[in-house]
Amino acid sequence: MQVANTFYFKDDGIIPNSSLPVILYKSVINLPDSSEWLEAQFIKNNWLNNWRATILPYDHFHSNTHEVLGLGFGEVKLKIGGSNGEVFTLSTGDVIVIPAGVGHYSITEHSNYQFVGGYPNGNSWDLKTGLEEGERNTIINNISKVAIPLTDPLGGSAGFLLEKWK
Repeated sequence: MQVANTFYFKDDGIIPNSSLPVILYKSVINLPDSSEWLEAQFIKNNWLNNWRATILPYDHFHSNTHEVLGLGFGEVKLKIGGSNGEVFTLSTGDVIVIPAGVGHYSITEHSNYQFVGGYPNGNSWDLKTGLEEGERNTIINNISKVAIPLTDPLGGSAGFLLEKWK
């Protein structure tokens, strides 16, 4: 399996982010359209509730689940980690695992790309755009209760995620 890189992002007051790192796997598969292969890997490793689409063009996060995004085709720039985050350029066959609470959105203006998404155990997801004063503690508490997945979306029970998200 391809080597993965990890990235940490701190709470910026609006996007809570996570103490768990974002994991980026580069060039996992080299097919012109990798969507079928990526979705099959996610399903095999119990990252379900799958979808295929582009990514929202505004900063958001999920407070109740982690998320995997595999780029089936195209190239896209994602901003990860809120206002103090980083821009990542992803290409066909790249996979990024985003912990609950970590902000993400597409800064690419075209829609000629497709992600395959999934969630551990097929969790449903919520959509949050920031921490409002009255809900900050509730959302951060919800994020802290999201369990570490039992499998990595690519490597299963022997995957890199399990080493890094202990």
